[in-house]
Amino acid sequence: MTDNRPGDRTQRRGENGRSIPTDRESPVGTPVIRGDESVTGTRAREAVQFDPTDPESLADAAETVRQFAAGNTNDDHLYMLRGAAACAALVRGEGSYKAAAERAGGDATVSFIRKWARVHDLPRSVRKQVALGQIAPTAAKHIARVGGEARLLLAWATLDGDLTVRDVRSVASAINDGTPIEEALADHGVTVGQLEVTLSPTTYRDLRRRASIEGVDPGQLVTDALENHLE
Repeated sequence: MTDNRPGDRTQRRGENGRSIPTDRESPVGTPVIRGDESVTGTRAREAVQFDPTDPESLADAAETVRQFAAGNTNDDHLYMLRGAAACAALVRGEGSYKAAAERAGGDATVSFIRKWARVHDLPRSVRKQVALGQIAPTAAKHIARVGGEARLLLAWATLDGDLTVRDVRSVASAINDGTPIEEALADHGVTVGQLEVTLSPTTYRDLRRRASIEGVDPGQLVTDALENHLE
């Protein structure tokens, strides 16, 4: 049983039995994405690591959370990821959301820290899209409210369905109220699994030819081929 604090690892198995990470797998506070030059460029050198077991680092985390809660982010998505990391590390170091809020002080509430710590706890594949600016940090807060595989499906639907932050919030609330994710997304005009791709003329020609001969939808052939590849 977990205490639902940042750092607890959850995995789900897909239809083909593969283990799919739906939570953070790296240590709390470690700048895995923020420190990756292939993602953040030269700003990777600015990445700060928050160690929840180190008193000095924990003090830095508390100050970062205090500043973050005060709104000193300039809507910078990388700085917001740093703030999320600080929230998660502070919770882990202090032992609870309440203690973390008391340590940070200022405008840092339990609710604020919980929401952003959960963003830090998102799987790497989702955090990377936040760092790249493809998923807004404010949308990531709502994606993080959803558990299990639905969390990943909502993240990719946010990208492929051009969902607004308000849309993501609405879908997340519906899912948590018991609505299947397929229905929740359909209400916003998004079909789970629908993705527009561009193929080379040769691949497109051969795909259509094979689908016609076998009497199947081209999407089924693509799905079969990708499932074999992703194994």
